[in-house]
Amino acid sequence: MFRKVEIWILYLIILLGVVFSVGFGVLVRQELVGKTKAGWASRAALTLVEIPKNLKEMLLDNDLTVLDRFPTSDGFEGTPNAEVSYLLLSRYDGDLEEGVVELIDLTNFEVLHTWNPDIDAFNNLVEKVDEFKYLDRDGPNERQILGHPKLTTDGGLLIGWEAPLRKINSCSDLMFQNTHDIFHHSIETDIDGAIWAPSHAYPQTLPAEIIGRDTIQEGGFFDNAIVKLSPDGTILFEKSVAQIFIDNGLAHLLFSVGDRAFTADPIHLNDIQPTMSDGPFWKMGDVFLSLRHQSMILLYRPSTNKIIWKGTGPFFHQHDVDIINENTISVFNNNSKDFIGGDVVDGHNEIIIYDFKTDTYSTFLSKSMVENDIRTVTEGLSTIRPNGDLFINESNFGRTLYFNNDGSLRWTHTNRAENGKVYAIGWSRILHTEDDLKAIENLLITTGVCDE
Repeated sequence: MFRKVEIWILYLIILLGVVFSVGFGVLVRQELVGKTKAGWASRAALTLVEIPKNLKEMLLDNDLTVLDRFPTSDGFEGTPNAEVSYLLLSRYDGDLEEGVVELIDLTNFEVLHTWNPDIDAFNNLVEKVDEFKYLDRDGPNERQILGHPKLTTDGGLLIGWEAPLRKINSCSDLMFQNTHDIFHHSIETDIDGAIWAPSHAYPQTLPAEIIGRDTIQEGGFFDNAIVKLSPDGTILFEKSVAQIFIDNGLAHLLFSVGDRAFTADPIHLNDIQPTMSDGPFWKMGDVFLSLRHQSMILLYRPSTNKIIWKGTGPFFHQHDVDIINENTISVFNNNSKDFIGGDVVDGHNEIIIYDFKTDTYSTFLSKSMVENDIRTVTEGLSTIRPNGDLFINESNFGRTLYFNNDGSLRWTHTNRAENGKVYAIGWSRILHTEDDLKAIENLLITTGVCDE
């Protein structure tokens, strides 16, 4: 039935297989890290290698469920707020299978308005080159959580998480999208209405012989940049954080850490917090920066390109720095550490307070964090209100919590769908300031036109 094969033919096949494997590996490596590419051959080799990964992403990564740590919790539970305040909740709707943003009245937990933009239509307007080459794959409607939405005074909504920075109106129609680079993490506005957001600068601003020129989707260097835009989305200022390090004598923190290996993401900028006034420790126009992979908070002055202060206090892989008053900031400490078993929360998340006047760190409502088992490994956000109440976004577990100023839990929200699963949430906001209430008023005036 089977014909005998000469032994030399078998050896030849094995030899050719080894040669082919080595050559194929060389082509893949050349495309990933080589200074000189091998044209279509190396691109084809990389495409073949990425087939399993791309299939996995298509088949599995659309599922944005999270670990169901609280199986009896569903939606809002607890006591509504007594004073006027609102929640701008970014969440993945597991029943619709797409990201939405909801404006919720916290005095009764009523949803006043929902944004559900057509992300695929927005993506169709973007040329699929360079950092946007895989936008349709990585950021379609069914996989997009609408990041850190910011309600503007005219009733518009800013969104953008690993995507172009976009502004939509109350009907979820596109007002603008800035495709200069991919924007990520926080979106904030300053006293003049200018927008501050992190981006991945591409082409990277540092020399190619140091960091290469691959996009981050292809394993390239994350050139995190701080970007200031006008209210209509025009870029007014941008600066590479890596270049800020170099300019301020901190290059050793970029290229001389770890075990003789190039680190593609040594900074990981996740929050830009603009100052709103002059104070004893900063000036209006300064910005606080949260750098996760440095476990560092910077106070940076764009007007002089100087680092005014840097804190590497008792926080690990932190997110979300907020200004409390003219002397004090708060930091959401993930308290996550890279142990041999992976990136884990070493205990619980914390709210760290730093007092510039006394140069001291302290914790805020730490007993409440422990009692409620708050421990998101990544992301996470906190807001301390002027009355001392505390808002927490436990992103990894689809849970939002609100504490009274005495530490007692007032309410929680769990992002559970009708199918019973819990889904991821994006960074959300408590709205309560005079500007917030004005923006909500302007929004609600225009919502009726969407149904006409």
